[in-house]
Amino acid sequence: MTATPEVLPRSGPTDEPVQPSSLGMRIAIGVFVFVPLIAVLVAIPVAWGGWLSWVDVALVMVFWALTGLGITVGYHRFFTHRSFKAGRGVKIALALMGSYALEGSLDQWVADHRKHHKFSDEVGDPHSPWRFGTSKKSVAKGLLWAHVGWLWGAENTPIEKYAPDIAADKDLAAISRYFPAVVAATLLLPAVLGGLITWSWAGALTALFWAGFVRVALVHHVTWSINSICHVFGNRPFVSRDLSSNVAWLAIPSFGESWHNLHHVDPTSARHGVLRGQVDLSAILIRALEKSGLATDVRWPKPDKVAARLKDPALARRVRGYSPTPAATLPAATLPAATESM
Repeated sequence: MTATPEVLPRSGPTDEPVQPSSLGMRIAIGVFVFVPLIAVLVAIPVAWGGWLSWVDVALVMVFWALTGLGITVGYHRFFTHRSFKAGRGVKIALALMGSYALEGSLDQWVADHRKHHKFSDEVGDPHSPWRFGTSKKSVAKGLLWAHVGWLWGAENTPIEKYAPDIAADKDLAAISRYFPAVVAATLLLPAVLGGLITWSWAGALTALFWAGFVRVALVHHVTWSINSICHVFGNRPFVSRDLSSNVAWLAIPSFGESWHNLHHVDPTSARHGVLRGQVDLSAILIRALEKSGLATDVRWPKPDKVAARLKDPALARRVRGYSPTPAATLPAATLPAATESM
């Protein structure tokens, strides 16, 4: 793993419009970030005291999967990058699943991420860890900024510029507008289920704690690790214009998002883990949706194009679906000049 950039981030002025962030919004973000984090800090003594059951564990796993995939498959690959098409039912389901992760309204999330891709690791990127420079102290400061600091930035990414398609969709605009109701639902649903399954108030409270607050914190920090860790540490097998990288140990908890280098090379690709052995759970779900007819026009990566972007051509054999064309079958015009003259 390396934290040394292969190229220095480019910089320069931008003429981006400014949309000030309100005090109320900053306070709300603070509540969303720190309340679940506090729950994580007290999780060990709570579990040690016996306030953790198999019902809580099951609910954590279910809501972690629903909200994590809601972010990766829904907010990210479907709404932001249009990696596939789907009908109204799937669209609404993915929008709600992603909203339940409490990472902000759909329209603002999409706007922020599209701006990130436009200025990735340059001036204008909302959350580049290279914002303050390349010294160890600057990178440490940048990692904190990219992970959570940027959430309290003085400016919001304008939705009308970066996510007009989300704002124009009546279903998605309504889900974004009523985000506070989603906040209540993502915490109350686990509590209600925990109470009904155990038929007790204690079951409701522990489910609220574990499948509500703790689960939200876990999803938050895994997602934010893609912004921070996956732009500093890891490896970069592909030629890209930024410092996006692959971090293997984050692949499972991030549902495949940590194969981040290829994503920045081919943002609309429905699969990020394109090399053999790279588990991409989000791509598996998209494949399942495709086979069931719920997803169409899926933008699967083209093996030849993927192989062409590798820094080391020897890695081409690891690209999923790649099969090199034997020289004997190539047209004469494509053979090396030395061969043609023999």
